[in-house]
Amino acid sequence: MADKTLICKDCNSEFIFTQGEQDFYKEKGFMNEPQRCSSCRTAKKQQRKSYGNGFSKSRSFGSKMDFRSW
Repeated sequence: MADKTLICKDCNSEFIFTQGEQDFYKEKGFMNEPQRCSSCRTAKKQQRKSYGNGFSKSRSFGSKMDFRSW
């Protein structure tokens, strides 16, 4: 296998999926090629971190909640 040129789904720029990365993906059992370039992957990870798994930061697990209000 040779290096592959892929297109980032976020920024539409080309990036190289190297032979070494392909071998790593195959070794780990990953079925899909990467969809994002390295800078967009990093930005996406930071975005997920800042949202805190989707929970509102105003709610805490230690507070009492009345489930009937849902």
